[in-house]
Parts: sequence; structure tokens; C-alpha cells
Amino acid sequence: MNPTYAKMGTTIFEKMSALARETGAINLGQGFPEHAGPPDMLQAAARALVERSSQYPPMAGLPELRRAVADHYARHQSIDLSPEEVIVTSGATEAIAAALLALISPGDEVVLIQPLYDAYLPMVERAGGVARLVTLEPPHWRITAEALEAAITPRTRLLVLNSPLNPTGTMASEAELRIVANACIAHDLVALCDEVWEHVTFDGNRHVPLISLPGMRERTVKIGSAGKIFSVTGWKVGWMCAAPPLATALARAHQFLTFTTPPNLQWAVAEGLGRDRGWFDAMRADYQRSRDRLSAGLSAAGYAMLPSAATWFISADLAASGIALDDVTFCERIVPEAGVVAIPVSSFYAERPVTHVVRFCFCKSDATLDAGIERLARFRDTLAA
Repeated sequence: MNPTYAKMGTTIFEKMSALARETGAINLGQGFPEHAGPPDMLQAAARALVERSSQYPPMAGLPELRRAVADHYARHQSIDLSPEEVIVTSGATEAIAAALLALISPGDEVVLIQPLYDAYLPMVERAGGVARLVTLEPPHWRITAEALEAAITPRTRLLVLNSPLNPTGTMASEAELRIVANACIAHDLVALCDEVWEHVTFDGNRHVPLISLPGMRERTVKIGSAGKIFSVTGWKVGWMCAAPPLATALARAHQFLTFTTPPNLQWAVAEGLGRDRGWFDAMRADYQRSRDRLSAGLSAAGYAMLPSAATWFISADLAASGIALDDVTFCERIVPEAGVVAIPVSSFYAERPVTHVVRFCFCKSDATLDAGIERLARFRDTLAA
């Protein structure tokens, strides 16, 4: 067995969701909504399945979807992309894998910022890369020029940036983006930008893509996800955007991973990306309301909640809450004792983890959130007794 996978356990998301299924616990761990998705997009996918082709679409994606992605980013983020600079993938995780395989040679160093999405490190290692870690600290989780420069060496070729950031729910500020851009330009690095949460932002914040900054257009791979934008996580429709020399390399790697993506889902996503701004504003407002509901409820129950500016996640600081448990122990105890599943943030670190922060998912119904709050409040009371 490949040593990268031989030493690896089951992903924390599958582990905790399996516990929720086995025990009937409320799943505030893995990020997926309880609703089916936008009805008109479901109908468009079903209609395309019956009325249009079910055979191989073009490897790089349907022309309609590649054009829709380019047009969408022109309207929402003022990025000038051609359809040829868009490669459709089977989800953002496949896009990340294809990009890493295309851009890393054995021995190349890759800057990863932790807490990090758990797929990054094994993918880098499987591609033959060597991770160079930059560690962020709560409560603000900010990137500094000093930490970034300390991680870069003459062997560094690539930097992975996840903004908005899962699990922290933070967004890179414009100052942080300039720090990252300056480092990439100074050291001739390619930036791989996982921006799947780009539309799920709150409090009037708007996502700024790194590719839009001066000097970054030719050295950035921008990754997006229909699953996160439209709350259809099981569809696994994603894309990579990059200038032609990079896009050509990305497509070559993609063709030997999934090769292509179900065409009916591609047609439906192409329709969805054409929605007006009002739909995206309403989606953000709905998730912001859920964030506020969970945050207020847990705060009232005695949990010290950290800010969440984006994503479907909000975190509690156990130490600041007066809870003398590490995050793994807390998450293990609340399943049988409270009937709730959450995610320990330490699972998003490759080394030197933060062990006092727990992530909760709020993309759930009001009834689910209220039940989770009530159960976690009772558990908090038992710790104080």
C-alpha cells in the first residue's frame, strides 16, 4: 500500500457522521444542509437527464458550463476569464488533486496554512511534494508576512490558500491577500486558491479572489464549487480557473482522474450560475440567520463563541468557556452524553494543533439547531455541577 494512505485513518467528517447515523445524534459536524437544494435546479438536472445526452461530455466540461463560470465571475468578482480558462471537475476536491498532481514535481515544497482542510496534506505527499506549514492561532487566525516568509525556501513551488477558511469561518483580509500575493511574486510561486465558500459570506463581507490582485492573474489557480454555492454537496461539480499555460497542465491531470462529470448536473449548474444577485443575497441572509441562531443559543448556554464571517461553520473556545476538556474529548463525550456530533478543530492540523476549539455546523433547520442548542446546554450544565 502507498505509505501516504497506509498510515491514514478515515476522514474525521466520515467518522463523526457515521457516529451520528449509528447513534441518532444530531449532526452538527459534517457540513451538509438538510434540504434537497434549489427546486428549479433539481428540476433542470432531472430534465437534462431525460431530455439531453447522458454520454461523455467534453473532458474539460460542457461549453455551456465553462461559459457560465466565466460569465459568473465577470459579474460577481470582476474577473476577466475566457471559457478556455475553466476546467470542470467532479467536485472541488478533485480539482485540488488535479492541480497538485499537475503542478508538483517530487521534492517540491508546498506551503500549507493550518488549520487546513484534511485532504491537502495527503494529496501533496501523494504527488511527491513536501509540506511547509504556516500555523494560524485563534481567535483571529491571521496570516503574517513573517510566518509566511519563514516557511518559504528555494525549493518552494506552490502555496495553497483556503479563503474563506474551513474550519475557522474567517476570510483573508485585503492586507493578508497582499502579503500572500507579494510572497508569491517575490518567490515565483503558483497560488492554488480553494475558494469554494466564496459566496457564503456574512455581515456585508464580499470575497476578494487572489487572482484579481496585481501580478497574480498568470500564477493563480482558482477553485470553485457548485456544491457549496447551491447547497447541493452530493452533486460534486467543481471547476478550476487559470491562465492558459496552467489550465493546459490542469486539464492533463484531470483527464486521468475523473475525466469528466455527469452532463445533466453540468447543465443544471450552468443555469444556476446565471441567477441574479438577489438570489445570492437571499442565500447569504438565510445562512447568516442560522449562524446567528446557533451562536446566540450556545452563547446563552455558556459557550464562548468565536466570530464567523463565512462558511457554514462557527466555533466554540472550550478554554474560554471554562470547559477543562480538550476538543477531542469534548467531541467524544457529547455524542453519548448529549446526542450531538461536532468536529474537533485539532483534526485540521498536521502538527502542533490547537486543542481547545470545537467546530459546529449551522446549515441546518431551525428545529435541528434548537434541539442541538438545548442538548449542548444540558451537557454544559453537567460539567458545571
